[in-house]
Amino acid sequence: FKKTQVIYLATIDDDFPRVRPVTLIYLDDRFYVATGSSDAKSDQLKKNNRVEFCLVLSDGTNSGYIRGAGSAVFVTDSQPRKLIFDAVPYIKEYWQTPDDPGFALLELELVEVEYMKIGEFKAVKFKV
Repeated sequence: FKKTQVIYLATIDDDFPRVRPVTLIYLDDRFYVATGSSDAKSDQLKKNNRVEFCLVLSDGTNSGYIRGAGSAVFVTDSQPRKLIFDAVPYIKEYWQTPDDPGFALLELELVEVEYMKIGEFKAVKFKV
């Protein structure tokens, strides 16, 4: 994983899955998503924190993917919020400080990963 990359994140809205592109932040072997504290995904995760994401891999000709499933936990501790705020420049374009009430930081805690190597047609699934 790179420090930041676009993934497709699925949440649950009542009985329907909702998928959207977001920036996955990978720092200190942990996965984070920065978002607005009152946007639709935050509201959905307050009701049901289960998530799945898909990172599409490509070499320009062939593709593969990494899927991760687990839960999203709202990070309230100031230390990781400041760490992410300082490490990822685009966040400052949306929020003033790590304690900005509009800034929500989600940590994705994975329990299962599925990996399909670029150019292959068989995925491998494993527990984390």
